[in-house]
Amino acid sequence: MKKLINDPRAVVEEAVEGFGLAHPDLVTVTADPLFITRKDAPVAGKVGLVSGGGSGHEPLHAGFVGLGMLDAAVPGAVFTSPTPDQILPATLAANSGAGVVQIVKNYTGDVLNFETAAELAQAEGVDVRSVLVNDDVAVEDSLYTAGRRGVGGTVLVEKIAGAAAERGDSLDAVEEIANRVNQNVRTMGVALSACTVPHAGVPSFDLAEDEIEIGIGIHGEPGRHRIPLENADAITARLLSPVLEDLQAAPGQKVLLFVNGMGGTPQSELYIVFRAASQILVEAGLEVQRSLVGNYITALEMQGCSISVLKLDDELVELWDAPVHTAALRWGV
Repeated sequence: MKKLINDPRAVVEEAVEGFGLAHPDLVTVTADPLFITRKDAPVAGKVGLVSGGGSGHEPLHAGFVGLGMLDAAVPGAVFTSPTPDQILPATLAANSGAGVVQIVKNYTGDVLNFETAAELAQAEGVDVRSVLVNDDVAVEDSLYTAGRRGVGGTVLVEKIAGAAAERGDSLDAVEEIANRVNQNVRTMGVALSACTVPHAGVPSFDLAEDEIEIGIGIHGEPGRHRIPLENADAITARLLSPVLEDLQAAPGQKVLLFVNGMGGTPQSELYIVFRAASQILVEAGLEVQRSLVGNYITALEMQGCSISVLKLDDELVELWDAPVHTAALRWGV
């Protein structure tokens, strides 16, 4: 295993420290317990947005802390949920009195620990709502979750709900919009290779040179099936077929197409996938009105990608286009 690290046990702390040093204009890092807040948090009168989860998915979530997205992010150990004693102070730091929305990916540890932190925050007088992201169509249950996993759609929920909070929407309204995005987005992923968790030192699973795993999760969980390697167009069709079947988008529907890299895939290959996915959506009678391509929710250095399709309405388009200024996503500012 070759990695640019010092001590495998200190990877998260050192990475977050470096993140804070790189972006002092955007974020503040609190070391004990470990969490990240936007520089001007809490923003007076604004609903706070808090998310988090295991590290190894960067830039999720810390890279999305800033204007128009998250007010706080809570990193756990690699592929491991943060603890309530991290999530609680992050929640309190994001609260300006207008309440806080937690955006939680559907993994058992995340769900339980964010729920505990929400109860503790509510005991301190903070109105906390939780939105569960479960956009993965690959499997209903996995090693990490009961029900569908939260994957690429998380980025879209954080951006659009963040824009709603930034424009001054109420707690009820931000919660509703976050849930609306989750209900209208579906995702499917593929792995061409495994990732190596630093403290484990070995790949999380074995794939032969001529094999791929369809329906993989962001922690290297098993997918639907393992098949021989195919070309990009064929793989893209395999990923989009269950997405479109589950999404049930009518012809003429406007959509956002998000092709996300898993950490080890070149941008050029992601654009090849986007090309094929866009053609498939057009053939299905859908209009690709907005797009996002790049590494935004990763699995360390895993090769592969995920494809997310979000059904849009006029309000969601407006919120997607709204200004955002974070380390990993910025436009309109």
